[in-house]
Amino acid sequence: MEKMVIFNELQKAYKGNKVFLTGHTGFKGSWLLKTLHFLGAQVKGYALKPQTQNDFYEVIGGDRICDSVIADIRDRKRLEDEIVSFQPDYIFHLAAQPLVRVSYELPIDTFDVNALGSAFVLDAIRKLEKKCSVIMITTDKVYHNNELLYPYRENDRLGGYDPYSASKACAELIIDSYRNSFFNFNNIDQHQKSIAVARAGNVIGGGDWSQDRLIPDIVRSIIAKETINLRNPKSVRPWQHVLEPIMGYLILGSKLSTRPLQFSEAFNFGPYNENTLTVKSLADKIITYWGAGEIVLNDDFDKLHESLILKLDISKATSILGWKPILDLNQTIDFTLKWYMKFIEERDSMNQLVNDQIKYFLNNSNYEY
Repeated sequence: MEKMVIFNELQKAYKGNKVFLTGHTGFKGSWLLKTLHFLGAQVKGYALKPQTQNDFYEVIGGDRICDSVIADIRDRKRLEDEIVSFQPDYIFHLAAQPLVRVSYELPIDTFDVNALGSAFVLDAIRKLEKKCSVIMITTDKVYHNNELLYPYRENDRLGGYDPYSASKACAELIIDSYRNSFFNFNNIDQHQKSIAVARAGNVIGGGDWSQDRLIPDIVRSIIAKETINLRNPKSVRPWQHVLEPIMGYLILGSKLSTRPLQFSEAFNFGPYNENTLTVKSLADKIITYWGAGEIVLNDDFDKLHESLILKLDISKATSILGWKPILDLNQTIDFTLKWYMKFIEERDSMNQLVNDQIKYFLNNSNYEY
């Protein structure tokens, strides 16, 4: 395969094409929206409204760069109408209830949004009478976790202890059922639909203000000059900058469009092994970088179960897609905290930094295409 710069190939794939993006107001969805806009795509977003004025979607002026539909993914009729009227070339499904701890408080809502919401997206696609490439975003937590120092591969058993993880595993079964029943490879010339699944590790990056997430919790504590209450400090996670999997999603979408039979599969997107470390280790690095903050350990792992060890095998994405992570851990922290520090100083002048970070990924990621 020939080495190429991502920007050139992705612009060919997305410029002028229609992309339907669910979850476009969320943290990861907003970064994907901004990147698609940078590539020249015509985006229609479908999601709940942003939670605060500080959300990344508001910072980038999301309403100005897409046709934004504020609606619930569980509104089946509205979702179908919006997809069919838009006639997308690509669909990226990110809308979700994304938090493990919230899933314990709202288990039925979590299953409703993550599992049934995915089914509603897939069912709406049945009404499209045109070619469409679909990327369904799930999570690294879909795997049956044995708490071993073992990086999970795409063909490993699915499962889920907590409602969030189980709801995403349910979504994967639904996706597989629709792919087999309604978008079968043997009839692709007739239905023209291809569906791939993306499973990403823990993402960090500027613009995330969600509760019960490590970086936002640390940043809020530092700003308020309060101690940092660390839950599950021994938990091991595959940390990566949010733009790493987004580049993977976009590469997967572009290849799915041209070679659907080859890429209608699941792919892991995570960091190299050296970026997989404990919550406490990452928190220590953040405090050192910022020059402020004091940690109080609160290892409540046994009170609300979350996986202790989680690693991903990314060899399929690197060998078949040609995607590779480009930031080491120190660069990931730098990209992330530089955003928050600038936001605190100059909230109204963030676009240049956002554009610079996206440009860095688009122009410095050589990959095998």
